Amino acid sequence: MAAKPKKSTVDKPPARAADAAAAPPALADVRAKIDQIDRSIQSLIAERARFAHQVGKAKGKLAAAVDYYRPEREAQVLRMVVDRNEGPLSDELLVHVFREIMSACLAQQEPLKIGYLGPEGTFSQQAVLKHFGRSALGLPLASIEEVFQEVEAGNADFGVVPVENSGQGTIQITLDMFLTSSLKICGEAELRVQQFLMSRNGRLEDIERVYAHPQSFMQTSAWLRANLPKAEKVPVSSNAEGARRARNADDAAAIGGESAGHVYGLKKVVTKPIQNDADNTTRFLVIGRQFFPSSGHDRTSVLVFIHDKPGALFDVLSPFARHGISMNRIESRPSHQAKWEYAFFIDLAGHIEDASMQAALAELEAHSAQIKVLGSYPVAVP
Repeated sequence: MAAKPKKSTVDKPPARAADAAAAPPALADVRAKIDQIDRSIQSLIAERARFAHQVGKAKGKLAAAVDYYRPEREAQVLRMVVDRNEGPLSDELLVHVFREIMSACLAQQEPLKIGYLGPEGTFSQQAVLKHFGRSALGLPLASIEEVFQEVEAGNADFGVVPVENSGQGTIQITLDMFLTSSLKICGEAELRVQQFLMSRNGRLEDIERVYAHPQSFMQTSAWLRANLPKAEKVPVSSNAEGARRARNADDAAAIGGESAGHVYGLKKVVTKPIQNDADNTTRFLVIGRQFFPSSGHDRTSVLVFIHDKPGALFDVLSPFARHGISMNRIESRPSHQAKWEYAFFIDLAGHIEDASMQAALAELEAHSAQIKVLGSYPVAVP
């Protein structure tokens, strides 16, 4: 009977599937997979653009790009982007990507023309890019008043104007324009504002005067007191205008955003921003010529002219409380209709089409001289 073969006494390493799985993939394979994904993304973007063009055809013959633009629909799409996001990219980054895709798709018909406080390099221009994307055509204008005028005249489809800053409060000229303007608020954008000190040569010791918008001087007052107490402060119509002036002399500097420095060839005097508030944020309004339907998460702005009588403010506010409407903001301004008479700018949660909003405004009519609905618009998406 044949003897059984002996088992080898040489130890063999056990096969471990985990080790194979943990082995790093070849770089060429990873790059090939990325290329494949890029092709798929590009194909899907092209398909989306074709469908967006079909939407334009389905609407029939329209007059201009502004007829295709629907801010409530854009807000809904961007909110779905945020709701779907499971990382690793941030909500803000993905919103930016989809905003640019929608901007490019819309521009197939014709680019939107957007007026803003210029010149190029202002925070207002940054707000335009954030809200409308880079496929829109920005129109830099000399003043907030001119932005309103160009939209009213139809030379711009929409305008973007600053309305309040988290640290310095309301931009009064913007509110005052609504007292007489027929324009509507169609949207809003919030922009994190970082203020830098910039000059031609970047040397702090050479600076004898600083150019900036008055709001920027207020937002950077503490740093300026501590570091440039003797420098002359020269107010200008915009920070970009200040940067344009500062590029002509070594003893001048400007306060503004990094984009203004890039446009006008200025260097940072200090590397960090100099604003008083690290979370400095400015809210901008989008102004247009018509109302838009509800997006599902909206804000309504109204202007209420009141009778001069005891308890007038209580009469203005109580209807909203009774109908369960949250008030986000209230600001009073002289009405410019009679001495010592005031108008109240009020931001409310909800849309003018909501039954509760209509009921509250109807009740308010009995206690006010005039109610002007400035607009119902989507709450800003990050």
